[in-house]
Amino acid sequence: MGKQLDCLNDKLIEFIDKQKMFFIGTAGKEGKINVSPKGMDTFRILDKNRALWLNLTGSGNETAAHLLENGRITVMFCAFEGKPLILRLYGHAKVYHQRDDQWAELIRHFPDFTGSRQLIEIDIEMVQSSCGFGVPLYEYQGQREELRWWSDKQGEEGIKAYWEKKNTVSLDGKETGIF
Repeated sequence: MGKQLDCLNDKLIEFIDKQKMFFIGTAGKEGKINVSPKGMDTFRILDKNRALWLNLTGSGNETAAHLLENGRITVMFCAFEGKPLILRLYGHAKVYHQRDDQWAELIRHFPDFTGSRQLIEIDIEMVQSSCGFGVPLYEYQGQREELRWWSDKQGEEGIKAYWEKKNTVSLDGKETGIF
């Protein structure tokens, strides 16, 4: 059934590369725990202990606030088709914005998305697999395009205005560092 590893292996990296959806989990010292589903070709494995996630504009910015406070993050992948598997990556992460020197180097790993909000570099400390026998089977139909359409319609200035309104403070009143 479940295994714990110090790093990813080639088989697990191949599994991650095939996934169309993943989940990000973070929590501050106190307050609400955040779990968010993600997709849209925004996750990369850089090496066996390092991953990169492109965080696109959303209605909240809980992850950034939590990571500024303590850096803890969990990423979960589930096999919704084929052989069952749940894979969790536990670690600590750093948040990069367009103003940071690392942005130009790291953003090259992703397609161009209007509304690219943060890059999250994850140092993977533990990898855990579990059976996934209870995860239902789903048939993949495609990525939703609404976020891309909405972001393109807003343009860069509209996105920044949205960040100002919705993304500067978490639900618990913690700063997100977006500006």
